Amino acid sequence: MKVINFCFVVGSAAFSLAILAPSGTSAAPSGGDGGINSRNGSGVARTVSSAGFINESGAFFQDLGTNGRRCVTCHQPGEGWAISAQGVKDRFDDTDGRDPIFRLVDGSNSPTADVSTVAKRRRAYSMLLSKGLIRVERAVPPTAEFELVGVDDPYHYASAAGLSLFRRPLPTTNLGFISAVMWDGREVDPATPMKIANSLATNRAILLASLAHQSVDATNGHAQGASGLTPAQQQDIVDFELGLATAQIRDDEAGSLTSQNAMGGPENILGFPFYIGINDNVADPHGPFNPSAMALYDVWSGSHDEVRKSIARGQALFNNKPIVISGVRGLNDNPYFGSPASFTGSCTTCHNSPNMGNHSLAVALNIGLTDGSRRTADMPLYTLRNKVTGDLQTTTDPGLALSTGKRNDVGRFKGPILRGLATRAPYFHNGFAKDLNAVLDFYQERFAVTFTPRERRDLIAFLRSL
Repeated sequence: MKVINFCFVVGSAAFSLAILAPSGTSAAPSGGDGGINSRNGSGVARTVSSAGFINESGAFFQDLGTNGRRCVTCHQPGEGWAISAQGVKDRFDDTDGRDPIFRLVDGSNSPTADVSTVAKRRRAYSMLLSKGLIRVERAVPPTAEFELVGVDDPYHYASAAGLSLFRRPLPTTNLGFISAVMWDGREVDPATPMKIANSLATNRAILLASLAHQSVDATNGHAQGASGLTPAQQQDIVDFELGLATAQIRDDEAGSLTSQNAMGGPENILGFPFYIGINDNVADPHGPFNPSAMALYDVWSGSHDEVRKSIARGQALFNNKPIVISGVRGLNDNPYFGSPASFTGSCTTCHNSPNMGNHSLAVALNIGLTDGSRRTADMPLYTLRNKVTGDLQTTTDPGLALSTGKRNDVGRFKGPILRGLATRAPYFHNGFAKDLNAVLDFYQERFAVTFTPRERRDLIAFLRSL
């Protein structure tokens, strides 16, 4: 470990951060008793901090806005530092829909919704209640290669002035391993992304500046802050978030996920190496890609416990189960692959960060989740027209394209870190899959991959153990 000092500017405020950063090989584990354990549907998740304890009195937990929201409102420790649909439902029932998460600014399907009674609040916040979705409002850039020519919004609000985009809050933990901050990468200046060519210190500085900027945006937007954040508050939030590591620590059937030298649990995360491009398979020049990116439960492959063997088999499937990948923007049109119409990969083609499961480069992909053909009745649908060719395209969320203005970026999003999955259903950026079975259903349909009943059980057992 080494201490890296950074000085950068967010808005008009300049401030510095001194943090513990990975050297590129390992990081020191946290002290033992300062973590938080929380129950979920398959066992117990645990969060620890590189500081040795979790300070619940800092800016992350303070009321810094005007509507009662705090960072922790949408980033619950017991829900993987994000939110789960069940957790939101429980809060609604406990407060008749008056908990701070239920605010018209972005918690409701429309900011003009009627919330005068409990029944009306339940309807107004239905996307938050059913899928844990927050409404993000963004406009099409005036210089974009496409224009908005059609809006079908079941909530009668979205327009060219602001598309209603329903997205899951991302976890504010394990952030030292991310290559992009938001689903659509918008908190990072497109001119200065985190990339392989940068030094470790430069990429870390970009990450810190992006997280600091996001803390201001969240306070001003979600919490409707009136005065922004001070440099000290920004630093406190970023330091706190970067120190957190979260993972499943116990499975109800397999027991301790660190037993017999398995590497589950968050303490091990603090020792994992990471840098931008580690184990990457799409950069130029190509790095040494190892498809066996997940190695948490290798030691259980010969276990006498059938549940532990199932988790190890699921990990092997995640690493090696062949998937014919086609029609994925960001992969099949990647010139470093030769822009193949299709090629055979595996889950780790996209989830390649060792033992974490995100992509180690800021590679936003379109796997088809927002295509008009998959639109559900609760989602707005937008029709976009290519300004040059006149071609039409329908989508529920243009994604990265609202930052870049490029038509080929429509529907592209980053993949999240997979650790702590059991804490935060539903899944995908738009809550498309209600549970892990539904996740496999999507991939089975999208890529024509067949899972046998045992493979499905094994993969789910592995994913729940993350």
